[in-house]
Amino acid sequence: MLYAIIAEDVPGSLDKRLAARPAHVLRLQALVDEGRLLVAGPHPLIDAEDPGPAGFSGSLVVAEFASRELALAWASADPYVAAGVYAKVTVKPFRKALP
Repeated sequence: MLYAIIAEDVPGSLDKRLAARPAHVLRLQALVDEGRLLVAGPHPLIDAEDPGPAGFSGSLVVAEFASRELALAWASADPYVAAGVYAKVTVKPFRKALP
């Protein structure tokens, strides 16, 4: 089943985010390689493709996991969690309707 992993950043965490990004992207690439990633990306803090020093307010990952528990475990092991980037992470089942 697909799960939406919705994360909210700690304010002012851009430097931590940038430092942990290579490890974060490596984990996402593993999901891509396994054919399990539907979409992933950050939420810019401002209305801009590249928010620059304004940074980000969080992230969204939609990926396939065998259970919510496995999705939660995957999200909890994210390098952004370990680095203190995320203030809150929510995992919800997701049903793709379109396109």
